[in-house]
Amino acid sequence: MNEGARRDGVLVIGLTFAAAAVLMVWLVRPAHGQTDPLVHGRELYVVGCTSCHGPQGEGVTTADDKHRGPSLKDSGEAAAFYELSTGRMPLANSGDQPQRKRAAYNTDDIAALTAYVGSLGDGPKLPIVDVRHTDLAAGGELFRANCAPCHSASGSGGALSYGRAAPSLGQAKPEEVGAAVRAGPSQMPVFGPDVLSPSEVNNIAAYVQYLRNPQDPGGLPIGRIGPVPEGFVAWFFGAGALLAIVAWIGTRAPTRRQET
Repeated sequence: MNEGARRDGVLVIGLTFAAAAVLMVWLVRPAHGQTDPLVHGRELYVVGCTSCHGPQGEGVTTADDKHRGPSLKDSGEAAAFYELSTGRMPLANSGDQPQRKRAAYNTDDIAALTAYVGSLGDGPKLPIVDVRHTDLAAGGELFRANCAPCHSASGSGGALSYGRAAPSLGQAKPEEVGAAVRAGPSQMPVFGPDVLSPSEVNNIAAYVQYLRNPQDPGGLPIGRIGPVPEGFVAWFFGAGALLAIVAWIGTRAPTRRQET
């Protein structure tokens, strides 16, 4: 074998080993090179949350003793996921009531922030919600007993005290329902596992999904605003029609008998 052939053989072998090394690095990188979710969550938190909630989630109080943002020490994963997935956080003005809008973060970022906020204290964990094989009737009973007083029987929302309002549940996903139940955002009470079991939360989440397109065996839905308002509508139109008929009869000229 001449010198040129030997040199070419060594070159081929070297290139083969180099390609194999690059391939191994590429294959190993997803398993060992991914960013720790807590580290990534911390990075996102520093950029988007510290101005209101403080560097360590302790909250921020302004010079005039006003709370710019509450402490997140006991918020837990449930509260973080609910606020982030529904787009309620980040909030431009801390004095406004958070409203549902498009989420500012993607799914991976929300998961990282949720994990990081959950690590700040001992708040409620994000529940696993499964709406398959649920009891819809039981979910309806639980919803009417625990949720309808604020969110209305149809889930369309309603007014609360101090100028606040319970949001509509028309766009709520099962995971968001479960997170809200465990976290109790805004004026909503917290329903822990000792009050509502995981299976009961699943039933409620399934019923909220059902409310998006419920059956109306009783007739026209009339906006599904609840039995009392719907009854009022029936009385209003029924009584109005009756009064209109009475007025029409009363304004007719009496018929005189012809004299014989």
